[in-house]
Amino acid sequence: MLQPFQALVVDKADGEFRIGVRTRTEGDLPEGDLLIQVAYSSLNYKDALACVPDGNIVKRYPFVPGIDLAGIVVESRDDRFENGDEVLVTGYELGVAHEGGFSQYARVPAAWAVKLPDGLSLKEAMIYGTAGFTAALSVNELRHSGVTPERGPVLVTGATGGVGSMAVAMLAKLGYEVEAVTGKLDMRGELLRLGAARIVERSELVPDPSRPLGKQRWGGAVDCVGGDLLAAVLGGIRYGGAVAASGLAGGSGLPATVFPFILRGVRLIGIDSVLAPMDVRLETWMRLASEFKPDRLDAMYTEISLEQVPECVSAMLAGQSRGRWLVKLA
Repeated sequence: MLQPFQALVVDKADGEFRIGVRTRTEGDLPEGDLLIQVAYSSLNYKDALACVPDGNIVKRYPFVPGIDLAGIVVESRDDRFENGDEVLVTGYELGVAHEGGFSQYARVPAAWAVKLPDGLSLKEAMIYGTAGFTAALSVNELRHSGVTPERGPVLVTGATGGVGSMAVAMLAKLGYEVEAVTGKLDMRGELLRLGAARIVERSELVPDPSRPLGKQRWGGAVDCVGGDLLAAVLGGIRYGGAVAASGLAGGSGLPATVFPFILRGVRLIGIDSVLAPMDVRLETWMRLASEFKPDRLDAMYTEISLEQVPECVSAMLAGQSRGRWLVKLA
């Protein structure tokens, strides 16, 4: 039996919401094939919603959030894994319907786990986390759609967030000219250090209802915002370009026209990291360990403890995110 361990628990009882670090035992863990000693997790927007009473993420209480984890297998009931294997888990039901990574130990289905690829440490895997994985899926889809560096600049919206900052760094590493959209003036220098060639003001992307098609500016785009901003981006994509969309911080609606699609052959590609097939996961994490790996990955995060998660959640929900928050558990 495991010794008691620490986890961040959210609870709602008698109309009162509570969040805090609690001592737990092995008997508190959910069912699963793999028992993992968690070394690191990361804080994502979905985690922030799980940590507030009206986030509409958690369906039952008490609950341990955390949609990412990386650690070492200490018990396996599946022949594909052995004790001592280094693994990572993102997506599926982790941290949503199945207790997640904000715990020093976790138990998960073996079908969710990816063996850590060569060239990547447990810490680096969680500097990426779901945000980096989503960014990599976006970049890969643009490449599969023929968006090469020669096709022109690539725009990244929401560039100071987790997905956006990772996309900026990956695209720059691959030789693209990156234009980054942000309204946070104090983050311009950091985006330039990550590899952005130019900072684009949000005001440059206000849709003009009288002009459903704008000037052809970008060969492609990674959109992490959605809403009006995505509509404006679509109108500025060059002929045959593509946009990989993964976010809705700017709204779930899309007030666009069909003109970019039928007059310029623009493609809008939806990115889902939650239920990505395992073959896609394995290929993507191999790329994250090699050709996609930013030169400044070790400077793209702030390390926090479990006790610091609630204050970081407040900052994230207030729009004050800066890159990635890495949660250390080991």
